[in-house]
Amino acid sequence: MKFMSYLLSLLLVLSFLPFSGVVHSEEHDVELWNAVKPLDTTVTFLNTGAHPDDERSDFLAYLSRGLGVKTSSLIANRGEGGQNEIGQELGNALGIIRSREMIEAAKITGVKAYHLSETTSDPIYDFGFSKTPDETLEKWGEELTYERLIRFIRTYQPDILMPSFRNSDTQHGHHRAISILSERAFEDAANPDVFPDQLKEGLSVWQVKKFYLPAESEETATTSIEVGDYDPIYEMSYPQIGEESRYMHKSQGMGSEVDVEPRQTLLDLEKSSVQTTGTDELFEGIPYDFKEWAEEMPKGEKSLKVHFTKFQKSLEGIISSYPDRGEAFDKTQKALKEVEKIEKKTAKAKLDGQMKKDLLHKISLKKEQLNTVSFVASELNVEASSETNILTKGQDAEVTVKLSNEGEKKLKKAKVELLTPKGWKVSKNGKSVDLKPGEEREMTFTVGVPEDADYYHAYKDPAIQAKVSFESAGAKSTHVQNLDGTIAVLPDVGITLNPEDIVVNRADVQDEIPVVAKVKNYRDGATTSQVSLSAPEGWEVSPQEVTVQFDESQEEKDVTFTLSPPEDIGEGNFKVDAQAVVDGKTFSSTVQEISYDHIGTFYYLYDSKVNGVAFELLTPDNLKVGYIESGFDKVADYLRNVGMDITSLTEDDLASGDLSQYDTIVTGIRAYLSRDDLVANNPRLKEYVENGGHLVVQYHKPNDRWDEETTAPYPLTIGNPSIRWRVTDEDAAVTVLQPESPLFNYPNTITGSDWDNWIQERGLYYPMSWDDRYETFVRMADPGEDSFDGGILMAEYGEGTYLYTNLVFYRQIQGGVPGGYRIFTNLLSYGKTN
Repeated sequence: MKFMSYLLSLLLVLSFLPFSGVVHSEEHDVELWNAVKPLDTTVTFLNTGAHPDDERSDFLAYLSRGLGVKTSSLIANRGEGGQNEIGQELGNALGIIRSREMIEAAKITGVKAYHLSETTSDPIYDFGFSKTPDETLEKWGEELTYERLIRFIRTYQPDILMPSFRNSDTQHGHHRAISILSERAFEDAANPDVFPDQLKEGLSVWQVKKFYLPAESEETATTSIEVGDYDPIYEMSYPQIGEESRYMHKSQGMGSEVDVEPRQTLLDLEKSSVQTTGTDELFEGIPYDFKEWAEEMPKGEKSLKVHFTKFQKSLEGIISSYPDRGEAFDKTQKALKEVEKIEKKTAKAKLDGQMKKDLLHKISLKKEQLNTVSFVASELNVEASSETNILTKGQDAEVTVKLSNEGEKKLKKAKVELLTPKGWKVSKNGKSVDLKPGEEREMTFTVGVPEDADYYHAYKDPAIQAKVSFESAGAKSTHVQNLDGTIAVLPDVGITLNPEDIVVNRADVQDEIPVVAKVKNYRDGATTSQVSLSAPEGWEVSPQEVTVQFDESQEEKDVTFTLSPPEDIGEGNFKVDAQAVVDGKTFSSTVQEISYDHIGTFYYLYDSKVNGVAFELLTPDNLKVGYIESGFDKVADYLRNVGMDITSLTEDDLASGDLSQYDTIVTGIRAYLSRDDLVANNPRLKEYVENGGHLVVQYHKPNDRWDEETTAPYPLTIGNPSIRWRVTDEDAAVTVLQPESPLFNYPNTITGSDWDNWIQERGLYYPMSWDDRYETFVRMADPGEDSFDGGILMAEYGEGTYLYTNLVFYRQIQGGVPGGYRIFTNLLSYGKTN
């Protein structure tokens, strides 16, 4: 097939290159190559997965960058339940980060990223690790998830479908669920009786040509593909391109350095709707380009066969013009006119329904690709920006679009239109202008945001985009470009409360609880706002209302309120709402800014409120705790908020400070990964324990610079692979092995109810082996599985004690789970009893 000739030519280049590392060649026009290479083939490929970073990056880079195959990843959820290695965002805020990371990763591999999850807190949510697909689909809603998957397949129309993982009990339940649904969709997407309402909406059934699964071994694989080739255009191999993309998943700590060396992708062909000879090459039975499509046409369509064969030659001519942008542009403009004629002829041709449907879809994709080539080759530079990226309802803003013809061709009727949601007002759309080489034009628009505009949502399309069009050689080209930065419609003012979660200790009810409201003005100019808190009946709030005056946009001011709970407060949850009134309108949203260099700036809007819980929590008098913060949890802050004496230990403290002043020292989750100084000063912590201190170490992954022989005082090995060493059922039964231990009696008497209502899971990364000198204290297991005894391990070391726990106390404490507070407080308080 045609792609084999490409590989042979590439291998000829490779035969002169060493495989020991990256070989750098002369500079290439990568932008132009990215645009022209997809013209080589009509094949479309869809990779499905559960979470951002589930994509098979090396293989997808090979398909997209190496062969030009139109390649996409469809991911179920946003990864909200994962961990965050770059900040403290969790839940929906983390989902926004991971979604953007996937988009940036996909830009590197040339893959388009999509999600089944449509909004924050969508039913298709990453609720944490699941060991079964049944649990996953029950929580997501199997009907909802499957309907969205079928809808996407019928819209995207892939030739080849491949999940990233097999339905194996060694895999995450989310992975398994997507694999099961993807395989079922192979037939159901083509069945008009499955979700018929989609057909009434205008979609058509679609038959995927081949369904592959990743092979478990060379012996079981039906297809073996060499993807380790070095590409001289990118000056990298495809696995290296894949790893470059994986570095974008920074919140998950992805990406690694790899050498240029052979690498096989092994696949199993599970289902096929096309005829093959039995050799099972990846594209066998699937027309690779329009020439091969012509060969599939009936004999009576000789004229159409000729047109498609000639059209493919035109596309190949554009590719062969690389790296000459001027030549590529001229050939592309001719091809744009040619594709319009072929589309009309195909619509009228006497082809069977499936072939016509396939061809019209392939033609529409090729038109998109030709438009991309035309824009890149024209060298029309577009700069689009707004005078302010933050907008409020009722506001007008100026948007400027500058067009610069940096190419060698005259561009006729160059025009700019602003794309905005329905109801928005745009003062004018730009007049057509002719742009000679070297000429530029600047167009200014006034955009009016309606009073009923939707607020910004990180998963929706940008509110303002610039649509640019021009004509040359009788063909029209269009390009849609986002404005610089993130355009966001935000409330007039946002309110961020600190703390956002409070605990009222019924054992010693606080007289006053300070709450600081950080109020930020998003309006353009001066603003006056009345800010207040609304507490439950029986509470007192002082002051009742505060007037905040802002002089300019983006200004922030802090307002301190004091909450006084009733002395006889009952046990249970409560909330305190915040609001700000501006010009008679009430606003009650927190605007969380999420900003990182590798993804940009985005926002998460949610209700501005304090979530509270009242319960009894006993703490020892004068317990002094040093906390080694990792940056991955907020436990230290939450413990301070309940009145505990918590000192965050600095680098200097660990290196030379007096550690003996602390009854207990605690490490944040995965602190050995994030704190170089902790690794360097670990011997001092051991010495602290040896001299009588109590050290509590929260969970780590096995690759978090954890040395199983030397990190802890005695050997302790963290479970690997991690999928087998966790209890994911947050309601899993717990057996306390030493109920008489102070860990369960001082200062709080721990009962069965303290293990109720836990969040997301019980424990992660259970130890798989440990020295006999460690004692075990709890036993638990997921239903139907062997139990783990290592959730809390403690050993005497010298005069002190070392305690390791992989239970997810950080989620319980940050989630206001009373039992999590009480048990963890007991673990810390052991420093007062030993």
